[in-house]
Amino acid sequence: MTEGEREQRRRPGLPGTAPARVAVRNPRGRAVSYGAGERTLSELREQTGVGDQLLRSLMQAQLRLALRVFVVFGSLLGGLPVLLASSPRLTRIDVFGMPLPWVILGIGVYPLLVLLGWLYVRVAERNEREFVEIIERS
Repeated sequence: MTEGEREQRRRPGLPGTAPARVAVRNPRGRAVSYGAGERTLSELREQTGVGDQLLRSLMQAQLRLALRVFVVFGSLLGGLPVLLASSPRLTRIDVFGMPLPWVILGIGVYPLLVLLGWLYVRVAERNEREFVEIIERS
C-alpha cells in the first residue's frame, strides 16, 4: 500500500481533498459557572436527590405547622362542650338575650379562626423565606 492510499483511507471524501475542519466551542464562550443559589436552583429544577430533599423539608415544615394549628383549634373547639358540660351554670348565662354557648359558637369562634389563620400565614411565610435563604446561601 502506498503512502497516497493510506492517506486516502484516513481522509474519506473526494480524492485529493481534505475534509472540512469543524471548530467545536461552548456557545457561551466560557466555562459554565454557578452564582449564588444557582446550583441549588438547578438541583430543584432538575429534580435531583438534593432538590427533592430540600422540597421535602419545606413540605414537612408546612405540614407540621398545619397540624399544630389544627390541633390548637380542634382542642379549643372540642374543649368547649367539655367545659359547658362540666359547668352547667355557664349554659344558663344570657348575653344579649342569647345563651352563652350560642354566643361563643356563633360569634366567638370567628375571631379565633381569624387569629389562627393570621398566625398560620405568618409562620408559613417565614418557613418559605428560610427556604429561599437556604437556596441563596448554597
